[in-house]
Amino acid sequence: MSSSTVSIQDTPDGAPADADLPSFDDVRAAASRLKGVAVRTPLLESPLLNERLGCRLLVKPECLQRTGSFKYRGAYNKISALPDDVRRNGVVAYSSGNHAQGVAAAAQVLGISATIVMPADSPTIKLANTKAYGAAVVTYDRYTEDRAKIAETIAADRNATIVPPYDDPFIVGGQGTVGLEIAQQTAALGAKPDAVLVCCGGGGLVSGSALALTHELPGVPVYGVEPEDFDDTRRSLESGKRESVDPNARSICDALLSARPGQITFALNRKLLAGVVTVSDNDVRRAMRTAFTDLKLVAEPGGSVALAAALEGRIDVKGRTVVAVISGGNVDPGRFAEALTV
Repeated sequence: MSSSTVSIQDTPDGAPADADLPSFDDVRAAASRLKGVAVRTPLLESPLLNERLGCRLLVKPECLQRTGSFKYRGAYNKISALPDDVRRNGVVAYSSGNHAQGVAAAAQVLGISATIVMPADSPTIKLANTKAYGAAVVTYDRYTEDRAKIAETIAADRNATIVPPYDDPFIVGGQGTVGLEIAQQTAALGAKPDAVLVCCGGGGLVSGSALALTHELPGVPVYGVEPEDFDDTRRSLESGKRESVDPNARSICDALLSARPGQITFALNRKLLAGVVTVSDNDVRRAMRTAFTDLKLVAEPGGSVALAAALEGRIDVKGRTVVAVISGGNVDPGRFAEALTV
């Protein structure tokens, strides 16, 4: 996208036109903006874990990213691309916690104000860190109130810019730098992945990563991973239209509880993904424990779904090289301790 103000034109079926979708050039531009600002997280592996699984598992730990998740990439890319006269009016975002922290930290770095609309039941660590980065926090009930409408009202009152959590070309481009780094880092290791697993909530990380990986590693399948009761992207890919989550669905994966795929992210994912698999909350707890014991990483529930998919054999990993992204590590101590005892 050449401008920081994006107008998406819908095709007759309600999907964005191809010309309006982000491209690999947007990922490359994001990488330039993020150079020296975001952490280039490593690829890690455990010989003992590889032996148990019968494969080579490479883990991309975005839990080591600034603010503890990949969300900083998209937030900084979006905000830094705003014209100066627009940016100085501040930004508003809505998020369960990781995007909140990413926007708050990016705004702090860029010297502007940020207001974040967050669920009242967000993990305590996410609420506390968002405030610590200097943002004002407005809480809401995730089951009875509309976070987007609350954010829109605040933004209109202040003439501020809304920074969406996933359905925006600059957000997708920023998150796509995770996929770009995977391609570069596997090449440096002399390893070509047979598959890449990425979490899927609203779809920003997996669509951006798939955009980069399809360009840099053509033919390598990219799979989205969702909590089993929040499989809206899986069902959407099957039906060909955006499906919604059952309002009564619940999961410990607080970072992946989006009610419906985004327009932009779904348009990309239906073109680029090899498929979407699902994992249970208990699968996720076991993955959190494995991340800690084998990789010495603290991973949050939503950040662990891709690792869980590899560990539970949701795709065939035997004799293959597989990359799994741990997307975040912002987890309350009680929730983490619970996972270690499963």
